[in-house]
Amino acid sequence: MRLLIVDDEEVLQDVLTSLLRREGYETVSARSGEEALTLLRQGDIDLVLLDLMLPGMSGMEVLKQIRHEDPNQVVVMITAFSSVEGAIEAMRVGAFHYIPKPFKNEEVLLTVQQGLEQRRLRKENRSLRDQLQQRFAFDNIIGKSKPMTKVFELIRLAAPAKSNILVLGESGTGKELVAKSIHINSRRADGPFVTVNSGSMPADLLESNLFGHERGAFTGAVTAKKGLFEVADGGSIFFDEIGNIPIDTQSKLLRVIQEKEFMRLGGVETLTSDVRIIAATNVDLEATVEEGSFREDLFYRLNVITLNLPPLRQRPEDVPLLARSFLERFCAENEKDLTDIAPEAMELLLDYHWPGNVRELENVIERAVVLSTGDVLDVELLSPAVRHKRPAVGFDEPLPPEGLPLKDAVANYERKLIVRALQASGGVQKRAAELLHVKPTTLHEMMKRLAVTVDQIVS
Repeated sequence: MRLLIVDDEEVLQDVLTSLLRREGYETVSARSGEEALTLLRQGDIDLVLLDLMLPGMSGMEVLKQIRHEDPNQVVVMITAFSSVEGAIEAMRVGAFHYIPKPFKNEEVLLTVQQGLEQRRLRKENRSLRDQLQQRFAFDNIIGKSKPMTKVFELIRLAAPAKSNILVLGESGTGKELVAKSIHINSRRADGPFVTVNSGSMPADLLESNLFGHERGAFTGAVTAKKGLFEVADGGSIFFDEIGNIPIDTQSKLLRVIQEKEFMRLGGVETLTSDVRIIAATNVDLEATVEEGSFREDLFYRLNVITLNLPPLRQRPEDVPLLARSFLERFCAENEKDLTDIAPEAMELLLDYHWPGNVRELENVIERAVVLSTGDVLDVELLSPAVRHKRPAVGFDEPLPPEGLPLKDAVANYERKLIVRALQASGGVQKRAAELLHVKPTTLHEMMKRLAVTVDQIVS
């Protein structure tokens, strides 16, 4: 083990060096704070013996800088008996312990031994944490639950294939992460990975982005432009929310999949593109096919291999893993020192139903880290939605003496729940569907069947 002795007194340096080397430790010395920091930045220091009273940069300033650059470094303060209060303050800042002058050799050796043991335990904990993350993580997708284990296995099997893949899952379940993982583990990993936000642009602009355009193809097309199919040649193209693509664009997309060729808007030259299609949606595509808003032949071209991502509420055992992973990442990004999540806070995280899935959990942890001032994420740092448990929902009306038809009662109850969800979401059907834990297309069908309209709710 390599120890750094920081003291401006030559006699004390010699005494500590002789004592520690007799016990088998390797030592290096520094006579100022600046010299000590230079040696530390070169690495391989297991413990620091730091005098509180140094010329120039004080021992307290050196300690704070060490804590900033390497929070895991073990620092033992050396102080005159009259400065014990300063040493105690140093422990509040992060020093492991202090040794008052004049010191006993046994006291020094015992403190050093205990400090090195703490460093060993910290390293062991970090190693175990890394092993845990490697065991339960797959290209930044984290989970140890049975549903996620199946997802990981399917990614491993499907990624090397050439087949198109359809990723199904609610909003916020990590569909794009899965798509990237498939690409990274495929034979196309060296090629580009291109994302198409299918539902965020009008049809003409979407087609221009996909297929490109020639100069003068439309007003404002002052130069020719490559489309995303050209850009993605040799790689993968990911269609996020494929169900939102307009029906006319679907037919052109189908031709690219079948023939691997297309034309730029306003062009006459046939271009080819070798891409793998990975599509994702949070709607029931089979239902949209039945409605006539999605082409059946395109659906079957996309749905060669299907990956179903479970919502977070169906894999609660993954919540602690995800929460601690987000905690570590956001602490690093925001230079915060939170070390853990309080048991009461974790209980609330486990109890919450997560309508926004992993993305919502990520946002909750980021908010908590940003607002934190201590070293533990406690209940007060959680968002109000997580802190307040869902009230039980049930019938308020007693059964009438004459009874009532079950079918009518169920329909009436469904209608009430849908109305309440629409009111809570301000009439936004997608959000109402999330609150009711159903797909948007399912909610739409229920509203039609029960004669519920948004106009009635918001008016």
